[in-house]
Amino acid sequence: MDTARILIVDDEEIVLDSCTEILRGEPFELATASNGARGLALVSEFRPDLVVVDLKMPGLSGFDVLERIREADPTIVAIVITGYATVSSAVEAMKKGAYDFLPKPFTPDEFRLIIRRGVEKRSLVLETIALRRERELLREHFASIVSHELKAPLAAIQQNLYALERELAPVSTEDQRGRMGRTKTRVGDLLQLIETWRRGVSVDIEAIKAQCALVSVRVPIEKAVDSLAVHAERKEVELMASVPEPAPLVWGDQGTLTQVLVNIMGNAIKYSRVGDRVSVSAEARGGTVRITVADTGVGISPDDLPLIFNAFYSAQPGAAGERGSGLGLAVSRRIVEAHGGTIAVRSTPGKGSTFVITLPQRTDDGPGGHPREAESPTATPKEGRR
Repeated sequence: MDTARILIVDDEEIVLDSCTEILRGEPFELATASNGARGLALVSEFRPDLVVVDLKMPGLSGFDVLERIREADPTIVAIVITGYATVSSAVEAMKKGAYDFLPKPFTPDEFRLIIRRGVEKRSLVLETIALRRERELLREHFASIVSHELKAPLAAIQQNLYALERELAPVSTEDQRGRMGRTKTRVGDLLQLIETWRRGVSVDIEAIKAQCALVSVRVPIEKAVDSLAVHAERKEVELMASVPEPAPLVWGDQGTLTQVLVNIMGNAIKYSRVGDRVSVSAEARGGTVRITVADTGVGISPDDLPLIFNAFYSAQPGAAGERGSGLGLAVSRRIVEAHGGTIAVRSTPGKGSTFVITLPQRTDDGPGGHPREAESPTATPKEGRR
């Protein structure tokens, strides 16, 4: 980090002077404020890396300032100083975003030490954010470059195989035609795997957030059921949906929420046997919406359970020998987290699995607003679809 910017907010002039004097000669740029309102103004103007704030001040208290700082920029490191230090005030300050707590009176060495630790913390926070963003950019660019470099030659091979098959049809033997067909299938599988991988590693979280709107959970549930109905019927698996009336509302992206449910329900069907059942339900509970996907299939082994949300991890093949790409659940977790939600699973081998998606509930779109549910492709949930 370049020269760190330190803002000191205290209503006692002697404290501001002494803190400034203690830090004189240190590689810091300093600013002071004698009240909370001026301190918050300097947060916008001075853009500090670290703020030292007194808890007891007239007007805006230190607790108010801490809350406003966290809202303005949660990466700013805040250190509390106070002459009325108690355990409860320290705990409250930490809850509101304070990094550390220094009771008055303090020695120059104590003050310098806590400031240096706070500056190091800020540096680590910024470095972590930069590394995370760099990783995301690398992920996006790597996915694009590699998928192009792999897909182009494979697509050329696929086209040549089609041409060869036509040209050699009059003279090829049944065994040769069989080998040609298997080769075409494997090339097609590789192209599909590359496309699945590209979509999986390049999920744009910010784009998902930008597309969010008020959504009735009935819509993605019914779309997922419609999408998977034929697959379930082919495998003779019962597919059921149950959504209360009126359906709970969430703030989300309809398309990616549908993708999550298709991924999870598709896996449930894949790992089910003839006559098994897959059900999806929704309920509002305590300010959240819980979407539950439960199946009576083969279940997940205790060894696999902690790993199933990892990218490219694939458990044992499904009941019909199907094996996935190992990306569906990893992508689903990223999408759910982008919606401010969580996804959890419990499973008993031989008896089935239950996935629970928890999302923040929305009840209106503004003061006094009571929006209608988004348009659904069908009017009622599917019960007993086969």
